[in-house]
Amino acid sequence: MGSDTSEVALDLFPYLKVYKDGTLERIAGVEVVPPGLDPQTNVLSKDILIVPQTGVSARIYRPNFVIKDQKLPFVVYFHGGAFCVASPAFPDYHNSLNKLVAEANIVALSVDYRLVPEHPLPTAYQDSWAALQWVASHKEEDGHHHEGWIKDYVDLDQVFLVGDSAGANIAHHLAFRIKESDLGQSFKILGIGMIHPYFWGTNPIGSETADGLRKELVDKWWLYVCPSDKGCDDPFINPFVDGSPDLAGLACHGILVIVAEKDILRDRGRFYYDKLVKSGWRGKAEIMENESEDHVFHIFNPDCDKAKSLMKRLAAFLNQGSGKGIVE
Repeated sequence: MGSDTSEVALDLFPYLKVYKDGTLERIAGVEVVPPGLDPQTNVLSKDILIVPQTGVSARIYRPNFVIKDQKLPFVVYFHGGAFCVASPAFPDYHNSLNKLVAEANIVALSVDYRLVPEHPLPTAYQDSWAALQWVASHKEEDGHHHEGWIKDYVDLDQVFLVGDSAGANIAHHLAFRIKESDLGQSFKILGIGMIHPYFWGTNPIGSETADGLRKELVDKWWLYVCPSDKGCDDPFINPFVDGSPDLAGLACHGILVIVAEKDILRDRGRFYYDKLVKSGWRGKAEIMENESEDHVFHIFNPDCDKAKSLMKRLAAFLNQGSGKGIVE
């Protein structure tokens, strides 16, 4: 057992281990399930290649029965996993997307962005941006690369970004990138759903000050996926350091921030919401707190009452655009 293969150089609990010979072993998020018809929710899914140049794919979901000519809101979803584990095919994510599509009566695209360490950051952001560009291309008339489910079932004036943990972080950064790009001229994001967003910082705030153990754990995760001289104050993970864009510039009309009471990331989510409200941003900000729950509990325990109420709240947020509109 004394060989380099069995000696752990880095234990990035609970996600992965790196051995001294350079071998990587992912512990979490490795299982996969195929797409298809989910009998419980009556939601249909399939895997599609969306960026042939890089091989980035996605899993797209829709209700099995859609009223003829009815166009549905569209969610571009980014999964969590600290940028280094999981995929849309991970059973818990696949199950969660089926439930969200059924609850909200939407079409959703779950992006399979590439992971650290094989693809260092900012690859995950670039892949997610490429996926958004691909979605936006469906607004153009030339349809030979268009996905039929988007063309037939989606209202491209009702596009939302939704993500949990690292995925919520990605959604935040994409909303700024849209504003700064040509894409923002023709393609609008109606809202962003941020579930237990993964933001952080070098100096502890709130409950982080009393939980040195978990603070150290989260520090370790980020320093592994983004080794830089900025550490945990890199603008990718800390949206309030000098040089970060002003939240007033977020390119969307509504944001729902969901935090969990026992989550070490909770106070970062609350801080984000407070900053957003005070920023002069002209959209509608909402916050929901899941009492007595920890990080992404709804992914791992989707049938508990609190997970169901989270899904109902998120579904209501995604359906605001269908009625009187989400714009203030």
